[in-house]
Amino acid sequence: MEKFNEILYYPLIAFDNLNVTITVFNIVMLLIIILVTKLVIKLTKTIILRRLVAKDMNSGSLNSLIQLIKYFLYVIAITIGLESMGIKLSFLLASSAALLVGIGLGLQQLFYDLASGVILLFEGTIRVGDVVDLKNVVGRVTDIGIRTSKIKTREDVYVIVPNSKFVSGDVVNWSHISAATRFNVQVGVAYGSDVQLVKKLLLNAADGHAKIENTPDPFVRFNDFGDSSLVFNLYFWTTETFMVENIKSDLRFSIDELFRKNGITIPFPQRDLHIKSGTL
Repeated sequence: MEKFNEILYYPLIAFDNLNVTITVFNIVMLLIIILVTKLVIKLTKTIILRRLVAKDMNSGSLNSLIQLIKYFLYVIAITIGLESMGIKLSFLLASSAALLVGIGLGLQQLFYDLASGVILLFEGTIRVGDVVDLKNVVGRVTDIGIRTSKIKTREDVYVIVPNSKFVSGDVVNWSHISAATRFNVQVGVAYGSDVQLVKKLLLNAADGHAKIENTPDPFVRFNDFGDSSLVFNLYFWTTETFMVENIKSDLRFSIDELFRKNGITIPFPQRDLHIKSGTL
């Protein structure tokens, strides 16, 4: 037993300035704390999923709650681990204040991203599963971390975005307010076309698409008398915001087919060139 104690309390590393000596026992305790923390996180996640999924809680909110609990438990585990090694946090912070100030100045953006991650998790303005438009990068949020988040674009490319971009930048969240979002397809027809027929054909194209909502109803707006065409916009609502470009493409195919069958012409851009002749 005495031999076992000698091995258990054998000093591995000594920090004279902190008056701290790390022994085999401290390392074993640290490993146990990490293992217990992981088990508690896993157990907590299982309990939350069982109880809250039954209440139809939003998957993004559920993920945010789990992330917050996980970070909270890790902070507690780190604190207990340091205390078990005899390292007093108050003394450690006081003795390294100048170093921390220097590090803080050099890592301002990092701390800004960390703070933004906490804000996102608490506020829930952006959640996992939301479709967002971030400076013309459109994608679905697949993960919200404490510093960065992941967005999966329509091209199946994952973009790593610092959380500060969501907090300080202009972000369009297509999933935040309602399930259906309004989009439009623009088309120009030749002057002299039957505008009422054009309107009818555009609405027929929208009515024939399975992924376009009937409520609110699609509608057509006569937008402008263009340089070489009459400009119309077909407005519609859909819940398929992530793949809306495919829906727009389907509509353009349908519109082109319907226009051809009914003698509606989509004109080429035209320019008149006037040449004046004269003597120099």
